[in-house]
Amino acid sequence: MPGNERYFRVLVKWLFEASRGGPTRARIILLLMEHPMNINQIARKLGLNYRTIQHHLGVLEKHGIVERLGDGYGSPYFLSVEALNMIDYIRESICRVLGDKECSRSGTY
Repeated sequence: MPGNERYFRVLVKWLFEASRGGPTRARIILLLMEHPMNINQIARKLGLNYRTIQHHLGVLEKHGIVERLGDGYGSPYFLSVEALNMIDYIRESICRVLGDKECSRSGTY
């Protein structure tokens, strides 16, 4: 398990802090911390287009941070079990990227 935790920490740091799309992915995670949402709901909340959100969710899903319930249009995304197990570290990373003010509005997990 320690090896998996170390890998996950490096992954989280890269996804949110070291890549160009990190702030957008961080905001997506903050929304999903409140409750599951589909691509359109996230796009509306963040004021971004559907394709942008779809891309970032695809990256997060590929790396096991989020999961999707179903395959149809409008299927909701939610945080994976692995992400929930490391939610404190994810929140810290997001706060480093977005700052305390935006981070303090984070969800219920």
